Amino acid sequence: MAELAADQHVRYIVTVEKKDSFESLVMEHIRLNGAYWGLTTLDLLHKLHAVDAAEVVDWIMSCYHPESGGFGGNVGHDPHVLYTLSAVQVLCLFDRLDVLDIDKVADYVAGLQNEDGSFSGDVWGEVDTRFSYIALCTLSLLHRLHKINMQKAVDFVVSCKNLDGGFGAMPGGESHAGQIFCCVGALAITGSLHHIDRDLLGWWLCERQCKDGGLNGRPEKLADVCYSWWVLSSLIMIDRVHWIDKEKLTKFILNCQDKETGGISDRPDNAVDIYHTYFGVAGLSLMEYPGVKPMDPAYALPLDVVNRIFLRK
Repeated sequence: MAELAADQHVRYIVTVEKKDSFESLVMEHIRLNGAYWGLTTLDLLHKLHAVDAAEVVDWIMSCYHPESGGFGGNVGHDPHVLYTLSAVQVLCLFDRLDVLDIDKVADYVAGLQNEDGSFSGDVWGEVDTRFSYIALCTLSLLHRLHKINMQKAVDFVVSCKNLDGGFGAMPGGESHAGQIFCCVGALAITGSLHHIDRDLLGWWLCERQCKDGGLNGRPEKLADVCYSWWVLSSLIMIDRVHWIDKEKLTKFILNCQDKETGGISDRPDNAVDIYHTYFGVAGLSLMEYPGVKPMDPAYALPLDVVNRIFLRK
């Protein structure tokens, strides 16, 4: 089996942020998400010191909208919960939540809860179970879950459960591994995993493993490295991760590496990107790959970071 080319991946992440690169240009609108993917990967590989922490924190705060309390995907971009969570997560990595007006940020997120318990992503009102997870995760990291109606939030997520045990983006939506992670994560954060049929959902999730060892997001789709995170984390949270072949999945992820210039792609021999590099390394972390820090499956942060947030006196 191939080995993890950790040093090459670190070099790739540090250099991909150059603003004249193609990848940097096409990611301009989600640059804050990209910062979370890249920086979390560095931390998992014990190399967060490869970047200037003060410079990163200053840039994160330049994406902040003090009038609303939310963060945009880049400087001058409109605020959205997607980027607000990424900002909070990156600040958690550097132990710099002190730079935030925590109640202002929490009020922005809490203010997006709708009457039915769902959350909108921003002022324009799109509803999706992704935003339920993002809101709950953000508020939990900030110790501000009391600002929302948590029972309604849980009830909405449960209303998106399907007959196959999975979850969709909204009530009646098709089960999808990404949405399942969001719903299982939301229920884990709120202490509500009893709403899940663990065997039924575990079966649906383990059926995502393809012959090549990789995982797909729904039936009849090709395997993709990013589902190493979405599926594995969900299986761990419901205690069914032993139902898949970890060795075959590890081999699939390692075969998607560019061993010369670094980075991980969605499938073997495809072009690498920061998104799949993060989810590939995160997947290896969940399988306790040597040399990679352990991840928390619900908060999508290194375990030591999560412990620091919740166990600090």
